[in-house]
Amino acid sequence: MIARADIEISDDIKVFNLKISKRPDGNYAVFGPNALGGRVVTFSRTLVNEIAEAAVAALKEPMPHDRTIR
Repeated sequence: MIARADIEISDDIKVFNLKISKRPDGNYAVFGPNALGGRVVTFSRTLVNEIAEAAVAALKEPMPHDRTIR
């Protein structure tokens, strides 16, 4: 697992607690939460890549508490 994320697809749609992971073949997978043992949401391959790339980019951004030790 790379991360868990909340995303806003549009002003009308927000999805919470997505699990983002990398598959053995190098591609990404994004899993939505389940309800009553079934999937709540699925995404196209294109949207999976967009979500995963945005999450990875956000993880690489420096945070206010990050600093370079000299």
